[in-house]
Amino acid sequence: MKIKTQRLNVIRQLISDHKVGSQEELLNLLEQEGYSTTQATLSRDLKALKVAKRPDIEGGYAYVLPEDNDDREDGDGGDVFPVSGLESIEFSGNMAVIKTRPGFANSIASVIDSHGPYEVLGTIAGDDTILLISKEGVSRPDVINALSLFMPGLKKKLV
Repeated sequence: MKIKTQRLNVIRQLISDHKVGSQEELLNLLEQEGYSTTQATLSRDLKALKVAKRPDIEGGYAYVLPEDNDDREDGDGGDVFPVSGLESIEFSGNMAVIKTRPGFANSIASVIDSHGPYEVLGTIAGDDTILLISKEGVSRPDVINALSLFMPGLKKKLV
């Protein structure tokens, strides 16, 4: 079974490369790429990716990806939450230590836990530090890609 992050990356690529007008069409394209999934899972994936359906020039509708959010900022000129409180992330084996601004660790860990990425076994948070434990056999880039889905700008914080 291929993991969720890989499937989400393939969905992004398919939507970028093809005019996809329906979930059924996207399911067929995913199957051609070796990913067998259900419509319900695909629907959740599209929601996680914040994919929208917009009118197409040819009169139909097509899925579109949101604009690149890595450089998105809030009105104060800082990163968007939860990255605004994140200072750094450093890996050792299947663990990562995430340093945050004081008081931010619990809320950032809660965001990670509530999204429940497949790649993350769990988190433990203090006041300004989070211990993130990834599942066995999951690579660091897979963890970073999974977290980046809901924490735009995270890659800029890697040590």
